[in-house]
Amino acid sequence: MPVVTFTSPTLHRDVRAYATAGDTHTLLSVAEKNGVKLPHDCRDGECGSCLIKVDYVEGKPKMGMALTEKEKDRLKEMGRITQAQIEDAEVRDIPPPYRLACQFVVRDEEIIVTFSGQPGEG
Repeated sequence: MPVVTFTSPTLHRDVRAYATAGDTHTLLSVAEKNGVKLPHDCRDGECGSCLIKVDYVEGKPKMGMALTEKEKDRLKEMGRITQAQIEDAEVRDIPPPYRLACQFVVRDEEIIVTFSGQPGEG
């Protein structure tokens, strides 16, 4: 079962959410269903306002969904991902630390999602 812990200075306390394994909802949708107000504008990977930092719980599998082309482009423009990190994600299945919540599909993993509460700041 996917387990997501949201943490931010804008939250009174961390929010732990359980998603449905095999579900294709984005992390942004999981946040909304659990009352977490992640900044976002377009929901399509164009604006970058839903930037998040993703950490994986030690000892748990890292299964981050592949980066979309839009996500790669936006993260590169924002200076939040390098070409080497893209190659690591595509070739070695090593997920990058920054993602866009509107593009990230949670899989059967346990992650900690950090966001500042300010659009595009992660």
